[in-house]
Amino acid sequence: MRRTYIAAKYIVVGLVMTCLFACSSPSVTQYANEKPNLDLSEYFNGTIDAYGIFTDRSGHVQKRFTVLMVAKWSVVDGKKTGVLDESFEYSDGTKQKRIWTLTETSPGKFIGRADDVVGDAIGESAGNALNWSYTLALPVDGTIYHVQFDDWMYLLTPKVMINKAKMSKFGIDLGEVTLSFYKR
Repeated sequence: MRRTYIAAKYIVVGLVMTCLFACSSPSVTQYANEKPNLDLSEYFNGTIDAYGIFTDRSGHVQKRFTVLMVAKWSVVDGKKTGVLDESFEYSDGTKQKRIWTLTETSPGKFIGRADDVVGDAIGESAGNALNWSYTLALPVDGTIYHVQFDDWMYLLTPKVMINKAKMSKFGIDLGEVTLSFYKR
């Protein structure tokens, strides 16, 4: 009985610590004065090449990949709407397609949708940064896992953007995706 109490105590402390660390994440508004200014409809318009890796929680590279993205924006029902057609090619030869539809709901606020995104991706931009939060239906060995992404993009030059996305499940860190984008 005593061991159960001690184990429960450690679980509660762990959950509290996880919540405290989650609450201490940066806010996109802290980048409001950073340049160059990120305009999603400007940067994600045309053809973009991306190069990335997925690292597990111990930092080991598990996958390498490239992405060819073709993006186009228009005005739909009075709102800026972008379609980002992404073609992934992984180092093991597998290929994947994801088509995002992004809608600017108000200045600097976005909703994103894709077939493998559960619900809406919620995005906010300020200055040179963009932060997305979403749940991805991730296939692994024939099983679909719903994993959360805390996705940060930083515009470095008018043509180069860096993307770091932390992936977690039940608040437990699973790994990180790192991408560099180059706009043609």
